[in-house]
This record gives sequence, structure tokens and C-alpha cells, in this order.
Amino acid sequence: MDVETAFNNYRAAINAGLLKIMSKMGISAMFSYQGAKIFEAVGIARVVVDENFAGASCPIGGIGYEDIAIETLRRHAEAFPQDSQPELWNEGYYAVNKKGGEFHGWNAKVVSGMNLFLRKGGEFSEFAAYREASNVHQPVSIKDLLRLKLTSGKSIPLSEVEPVEEIRRRFTTAGMSLGALSPEMHEALAIAMNRIGGKSNSGEGGEDPVRYRPYENGDNANSAIKQVASGRFGVTAEYLANAKEIEIKVSQGAKPGEGGQLPGTKVSPLIARLRYSVPGVTLISPPPHHDIYSIEDLAQLIFDLKEVNPRAKFVSSWFPALVSVLLLPVLPKLMLTSFLFQVTRRNWCLASIVDQKCRLGMGNWSV
Repeated sequence: MDVETAFNNYRAAINAGLLKIMSKMGISAMFSYQGAKIFEAVGIARVVVDENFAGASCPIGGIGYEDIAIETLRRHAEAFPQDSQPELWNEGYYAVNKKGGEFHGWNAKVVSGMNLFLRKGGEFSEFAAYREASNVHQPVSIKDLLRLKLTSGKSIPLSEVEPVEEIRRRFTTAGMSLGALSPEMHEALAIAMNRIGGKSNSGEGGEDPVRYRPYENGDNANSAIKQVASGRFGVTAEYLANAKEIEIKVSQGAKPGEGGQLPGTKVSPLIARLRYSVPGVTLISPPPHHDIYSIEDLAQLIFDLKEVNPRAKFVSSWFPALVSVLLLPVLPKLMLTSFLFQVTRRNWCLASIVDQKCRLGMGNWSV
């Protein structure tokens, strides 16, 4: 491959990636991106942001011109070495490079430490080693820069602390479908959360009806939280009736804008049966929930689901959750709706409308 062809291939790949991402931002024209302020600058010094990205939000600061120059010169020196031929070095961005490169929080040391702790029956010494491997490392995320600042070294009486049983009731698992997880793992999470009084989340792939009733040994594999996503995979009246909470995915996609996708190779006969599909056929949930294009649509969907299961609480979420949960008192009786909205123009406006109607007591939210 000659240099010109390589350059053209690179430009084509960059343009395709940029255009794909830009098409999902809810902005239709290239000109509209100028000054749109749809991104936050994370890890960049305020002086750099002010001089180059005026008006952009910069909540935590970060590297300055000197750091950027050092990194740029380092990369240039590796690409154009003085005394040797250039080599394509693996920086370890996508997979751990044991010889160096970018540090990964979920690395072999952490995984092996967790496995050793579990295989040795939960001994505290093994847990301490796993905890140290997980917590003692160079910063890789914002939370690694935070430290608890205790105002007093005195302990409070245990009588003033909630019992562990009450604390565990608030534990929930993330919404991971049967397909994203193996049947064994999906069921184990549900059993574990039911044992401690928490709630497991079924994800959007449905659930085997045999799990809706306790097993002979007393274990309960029924997920307390059931999802209703845009694909409605596995959503039946029986599925909804066996939920303590029903979670509506307002919009979704592990890669924003892509939607939820289960490759055909993972659609086994069991998954196909639960999702009312065909084995080997790829299943995709669209990024937006097509039942929800207005606050009235959302109210109607909640009403319809409430007709099937009047006892359930409702939560609405977008996937994946990133930074915050906005808790809104929507129904005056039983329902508490927590909204996590993808920050697109449509969904952000929807969140504002919901917030305003809830504050003013507007809208037909009672049942």
C-alpha cells in the first residue's frame, strides 16, 4: 500500500466515524455544531478550554499546554526515531499490554484476586488482597481522585446506624439481559439479591417463567425489576405481573445511539423462546423507545403497564447510566419514577417537561 492510499483510507475512516457520531447528536447540519456546546471538557485545564473552546463546561480541570506538548513530542519521537526504524507500539488502549502501555482498572491482577477470594471460601485475607489490587493503583477515573474527609475520628453508636437488613434492601443489580449474561449468571444474580432482600434487574430479554415461583430448596430466582425496552423482547402479561418494579427504557445503547443488539450467534434456542424469536437471528432494540415521543406518550405507557400490574412501582431509565439520577415524585400514591435521560435535545426537553409538570402537580399521573 502506498502512502497516498494509506492517507485516503485514514481520512475515510475518520470521516465515517465522525459523521456516524454526529448524526446521533440530534443536530442536523454541520454548521449547527459550531458553538452548540454539546460536550464537556474532562481532564483539560481551564486556560486551554477558555482559549480554544470558549464557553465549554470544564468541571474538574486537567492537563495544560505543557503536558499536551510533552505527550505530542513523545508520540512524534516514537513515529520518527533518530537512530532506528519506527515501530507500531501497542499502547494497550483496547486490551491490557503486559509490557507497558495504558493501565486498565479491570486487569489480570484484579480478576485473579477476585477468583482466589471466591475459590478459598471467602476468607478475609484473600478479600483484603483483592481490595488492595482494586483500590491501590494510579488514577484511572474521577473517583480515584476523591478521598473521604472525616471531620472527626469518633465512631457513632451502632444503635444510630441502620441495620444491615435495611441497608441491603436498597441494593440493586444493573439491568443485564439474559443473553448479555449466561442463563446461569443471570439466575445466580437474582437468587443472590432475593436472599439478601435486594432487587435484581432482568434486563430487556425476558425471563424463563419457571423462575417466577420459588424452587424446592427455597431459593427465589425471580427478578424483582422487569424491563420494558423498545424491542419489547420477552414482555408478556405474565412477565409484567411478576414484577415488583417495572423499568421503562426511554432510550438505550451501550454505544450511544446504537441501540441494544444481541448477535445471532448468541441467540440460543432458550433465548429465542423467551424473546419469541428464531435461533441464530440477530435481535436489535432501536435506540429510542418508539412508544415515548411526548410526556403524554409516557403517561399512556405507564397507564397501560399499570393495568397489567397495579402493584408495581415504575422507573424509567436510559442505558447506560453515566452520572446522575433525578428522582421525581410522579404519582401521589405508590409510584416513584427515577429518570435518567440521554442528553440529546429531545430527551433533555422531555426531562424538563416532566420536572415542571411534577413540580406544578400537572398531568394525569394518578391511577
